[in-house]
Amino acid sequence: MTGVIALGECMAELSLTGQGEARIGYAGDTYNTAVYLRRLGIPVAYASAVGQGDPFSAGILASLEAEGLDRGLMVEAPGRLPGLYAIERDARGERSFFFWRAESPARDYLGLVDLPALRAALRAADLILISAITLAVVGEAGRVVLSRLMGEAKAAGAAIAFDTNFRASQWPDHAVGRAAIEAMLPHCRYLSLSADDVAAFGGRSAEAMARTWAARGLEVVLRHADHRIEVLSGDGAELFAPDPPLAAVIDTTGAGDSFNAGYLAARLGGRPVGQAVAAGRALASAVVQHPGAIIPKAAMPLPDQTAFR
Repeated sequence: MTGVIALGECMAELSLTGQGEARIGYAGDTYNTAVYLRRLGIPVAYASAVGQGDPFSAGILASLEAEGLDRGLMVEAPGRLPGLYAIERDARGERSFFFWRAESPARDYLGLVDLPALRAALRAADLILISAITLAVVGEAGRVVLSRLMGEAKAAGAAIAFDTNFRASQWPDHAVGRAAIEAMLPHCRYLSLSADDVAAFGGRSAEAMARTWAARGLEVVLRHADHRIEVLSGDGAELFAPDPPLAAVIDTTGAGDSFNAGYLAARLGGRPVGQAVAAGRALASAVVQHPGAIIPKAAMPLPDQTAFR
């Protein structure tokens, strides 16, 4: 059985240095989480489409190989180029993104992939990871297919983890994004939610949304704006005070994605919620002290510094 299958888009990442130069990496929200889950010892397959014959698609596939991610569900599309984005950081490490992804083959993944093979893999998975960005990338027709696949996978026993990760620029309007997210959540077991992610929900508070979906059976991890973390489920809620502030934050890119990886790795390992929150925070704290979404392997927290054990 495959441990985790993550669906989404991996793009070429240009991390601007401020000196007319950029560092090239490869990243994307579900990809970032997939990489960190794999580094924490969880078997992970990544499901997406890239181009063929260009250096960026080759770089993405080489990155998958280097990180030990299963490439069996990847598709190469001749004549296409993968998405590209650039990161600009301010003095506090907060980032702004600039995207070139309209022609990305990941948008057509569900029409390019061997659908029976994908369906079988999803049904056999322990955990499936998707996000609101996944939903935006695959488009309306793709969301119909994806919803059906998630329903079948859930019925077969797979758990589905969803990161709301709402980006208004990726949707025709907020109503479309809200409808897509609400249609997917009934299939899910885990929901990662931040205060910034509820913009699509017409002024509704993150707390109200978290309570609603916890009452419907999801385990909701709510990341408050003041860095408190609240985990809500049918069994109640646990609130965790903020960790002490870090001495330096270089780049917040990938912070939420890495937190999700630490949290889910601990939960998949049978750890209680408190240890899962600590694991997520430990990993995210390391990530924000390096530029780009994926930090060097040597910078990963040691096992005795986290709650993974």
